[in-house]
Amino acid sequence: MNTAMKDSWIVFRKEMVDAVRDRKTLMMIFFTAVLIGPVMLVALSFIVSQQEEKSERREVWVAGLERAPALHNYLLRQGMKVNAAPEDYEAQLRDFRLGESVILVPEDYAEKQSKGESPELRVVFDSANRQSSVLVGRNVGLLDGYSREQGMLEMSMRGVAPAVLQPFRIQERNLASAQSRSSQMTGMVPWMVMMAVLVGSLTVALDTTAGERERSSLEPLLTNPITTFALVVGKWMAASAVAMAIAALSVTSFFPAKLLIQSEALQAMFRFGAMEAGLFLLMLLPLAAAVSAVLMLAAIYGRTVKEAQSRATVALLGFQFAPLIAIMDFSGEKPWHLLVPSLAQQSVMLRVLRGDELHLQHLLVPTGVSLAVTVVCLVVLARRMKSLAIR
Repeated sequence: MNTAMKDSWIVFRKEMVDAVRDRKTLMMIFFTAVLIGPVMLVALSFIVSQQEEKSERREVWVAGLERAPALHNYLLRQGMKVNAAPEDYEAQLRDFRLGESVILVPEDYAEKQSKGESPELRVVFDSANRQSSVLVGRNVGLLDGYSREQGMLEMSMRGVAPAVLQPFRIQERNLASAQSRSSQMTGMVPWMVMMAVLVGSLTVALDTTAGERERSSLEPLLTNPITTFALVVGKWMAASAVAMAIAALSVTSFFPAKLLIQSEALQAMFRFGAMEAGLFLLMLLPLAAAVSAVLMLAAIYGRTVKEAQSRATVALLGFQFAPLIAIMDFSGEKPWHLLVPSLAQQSVMLRVLRGDELHLQHLLVPTGVSLAVTVVCLVVLARRMKSLAIR
């Protein structure tokens, strides 16, 4: 056992030296891993700050305002700056030239009101134009308040108590914590970190297997007095070491990235400290080991790096798309999610961001599955390399 470990360590050092020699590729991978967190958080905070700035402006755009002077008066009393909407506001909304929803007062508004009928007010927006959708709820709330005020005035004029129109009050109670609300905006953070690990592990995994075959250096290496499994473990240690280093860099990059967040609300809600980083790494390090083993196994069947890359890319796509289930499935986390590599890590890391309670199975099951996948792939890879040595 000691001899096998020594042999694996020698192979590990040899592969690490080869990886370090390709400095440009390695530096590009690490540079991307470091930047991915700050860039994403800064972009997200810029979007949030824009929305906050738009909400604080307290402006509203109205088409046909001259038909409803009472509405104009109500909006001014609410502290709103009332702007006349452009005549072609619908075309501008569709063409993304107008980033505001528009309150429309129809032409028959005054006529219906004079007849005692219920006129219609509309909030016009384009759901494809996300900027115009930001304050739709606020504008609907303004019209709802105006409707209640008008109804109460009508009831008072007829000698009816306004409480009849509003027999009870409605209040919202949000059970989500600040961390849980922030995870709705930062839910892509775990996925982006995993993407850095997955893509970063590809280069070394290809070079230690298909790269050796293409350079015709694998067969002479297999003739050395070393067991095939020790050789495979040494190569896997090098590939997983790079993947784990990328995972550590990606996670720790969020500490300085928090200082770059422009939105004060997002900065207050995004709680990412040493404990969260430790739990992230607890999920990512076993996954990095498993991904490296899977990619090496896929690559060994390719005679050239190009051929191996196409095979490894198929395996990589499975790891990349599985986490999207947790993001797009609004029905919540399922028990079987913990059995799927990368999906399990995504689910647990989302729990960490939300501040939800973690049970022992959330930590042990994904780690156990990753280790099982690693061992199986290394055994099959050793057999494949042994067959190449016989040839």
